[in-house]
Amino acid sequence: MENVKVLFISQEITPYLPESEMSLIGRYLPQGIQEKGREIRTFMPRFGNINERRNQLHEVIRLSGMNLIIDDTDHPLIIKVASIQSARMQVYFIDNDDYFNRKFVLKDAKNRFYKDNDERMIFFARGVIETVKKLRWSPDIIHCHGWFTSLVPLYIKKSYNEDPLFMNSKVIFSAYNDGFNETLDDHFIRRVKYEGVDNKVVEHLKNPTFENLARTAFKYSDGIIMGSPKLMPEIEGVIKEFKTPVLNFQSPEDYIDAYSVFYDTILTDSKQ
Repeated sequence: MENVKVLFISQEITPYLPESEMSLIGRYLPQGIQEKGREIRTFMPRFGNINERRNQLHEVIRLSGMNLIIDDTDHPLIIKVASIQSARMQVYFIDNDDYFNRKFVLKDAKNRFYKDNDERMIFFARGVIETVKKLRWSPDIIHCHGWFTSLVPLYIKKSYNEDPLFMNSKVIFSAYNDGFNETLDDHFIRRVKYEGVDNKVVEHLKNPTFENLARTAFKYSDGIIMGSPKLMPEIEGVIKEFKTPVLNFQSPEDYIDAYSVFYDTILTDSKQ
């Protein structure tokens, strides 16, 4: 299928973060899809341990300057960009001093889960969508990687479902074995509300566990990909709650081709 636009939203991308199952896919999948003739955009959080000088990040002034309101507080949205020259690929970074100006990713130096991870993921999800709006770019596929992106399907399907840029977008969520045992902040259900997202929509997030976060992502996705060979048993159980098309785990040698075919299948099925 030609002229397909794919938006990649990733929790981790190497070389900006250490190599992992997810960060390697975050790096090589967009390149592979672009080499198949698709148009791509790629986003990740600007976590504080990313070396801006070494990776040559710079602010995109025309995209920055917006404020996102979370829990009645304004938070400036800063957009940065870097290039992976060998892949002819740009990566956009969502940044904010309150949420990302710290030297670790999701846990502090003592391995304690950041108390504001809920606000950080809300800011990231909405920040990506608002930036894509500023780019006036309409993705056919939105492919999310990692639990930190779990709110993107919800917002696309409930808050931006009538926006001309996103009303026909199909969301695919890659589930990885990247869970957490902690719960998000008790006020998460209040903070996550936005246009089209009310109590009824997020009722299960009164108990903001990893499992319920996954349930949210799967419920509002058009396709699910098993990004790891094995997922936590309860997460595999949650996937079965929905009739969403699932692509099983693919080997590192074959996944780019398999994902590309899966994108086309989701787009074709939606037109029938």
